[in-house]
Amino acid sequence: MKVFIKNKLISIGGSSEVYNENQEVIYNVKGKVFSPTKKKLMYDSNGNLLYVIRNKYWTFIYDSVFVYDANGNKVATIKKGKWSIKPVYKIIDSVDNLEIKGKFFSRHAQILRNEQVVANMSKEFTIINDAFTLEAEEKDIPFFTALVIAFDNFRDNRNKDRD
Repeated sequence: MKVFIKNKLISIGGSSEVYNENQEVIYNVKGKVFSPTKKKLMYDSNGNLLYVIRNKYWTFIYDSVFVYDANGNKVATIKKGKWSIKPVYKIIDSVDNLEIKGKFFSRHAQILRNEQVVANMSKEFTIINDAFTLEAEEKDIPFFTALVIAFDNFRDNRNKDRD
C-alpha cells in the first residue's frame, strides 16, 4: 500500500493529512499550536486517536521523538545518534527490531524489521510544504506513518535551531 503524507499549506501547529492512492484522506494529523515539544495527534478517518507524537522537551545533548499509542503507552523512541558526522537515527522501545537505513532527509530511506526491508519512504520535492510517500504493507501503514511524522519533527526541530 502506498500513502502520501502532506503537511497542510496553512497550519500554525504543523497539521498534515495522509491520503491513499485514490486521494482519500485516511489519517489526519493535528499539531498543537503552543507546544514546545511539537506535539501531534494522529487520527483515523473516523476521528479515533491512533498515535501521539512529540519531541523530547529538553534537547541540549541529543534529540528524541516519542511515539505513544492511543492509550498513552510508548511504542517507539527515535533518537539521533551521538557523535556522528552524518545523522544516524535509532528506533528503540519498539516491539519489533526496527531500524532506518538510507538518508531520510536526502529524499529516500527504508524501514527494516529484523534486517528485512518492510517500508520505503521518500521525501517529495516541494517548495511550500513538506510531503512524503510511504510504501508498506497495509497493516504497518498506521505505525510507519507515525514514524514518518516523528522524523519530520526531527527536521522541523533542526530547522528551528538554525533560525
